[in-house]
Amino acid sequence: MTDSIFDLGPQTRVVARLVAGVTDEQLTDVTPCPGTAVRNMLGHLLGLSVAFRDAAHKDLGVMTDTAPDSAASDPGPGWREDLPRVLDALAEAWRDPAAWTGMTRAGGIDLPGAVAAAVAVDELVIHGWDLAVATGRPYEPDPVALQASYDFLLAAAQDPSRGGGIFGPVVPVPEDAPLLDRALGLSGRDPGWKP
Repeated sequence: MTDSIFDLGPQTRVVARLVAGVTDEQLTDVTPCPGTAVRNMLGHLLGLSVAFRDAAHKDLGVMTDTAPDSAASDPGPGWREDLPRVLDALAEAWRDPAAWTGMTRAGGIDLPGAVAAAVAVDELVIHGWDLAVATGRPYEPDPVALQASYDFLLAAAQDPSRGGGIFGPVVPVPEDAPLLDRALGLSGRDPGWKP
């Protein structure tokens, strides 16, 4: 994982652009996450953005205590306005160096601030790809965020207590594949997935 503070803003802007391009007709389309439609992915992104914003502020409560699989699957009627606003707030919260220090909580798990930041950026990178491929959009994650996501996923895959990838069993990807493909494989995704 990264030892330095970085700005989540470039990646939150990538995700916000993807969100802006989602049409009403695409809300029921499938994503690479089994059983997760585009609307569910939007709801997950909204919930995790609030939770990790609160984790950065060390504002522990209902959102930071909620398990990821318990997140609201429906983004609600105002998602087109709410999600970009919350993504901006998430990035702003992690610009405070204090967010990266000490302990916090996300998903009901206590963890160091820097680890919470790594989890947040990993969620943004991987779920950004999920949203992009599900809606047929090009995807270029922020290079700093992608490297941080890859480093986090690699460390998790090599941790024997985790039993493999974060989102599912690691999918083998050639060592010389692009960094995004290698990160996707570590996350349990097939980089060649098509709807």
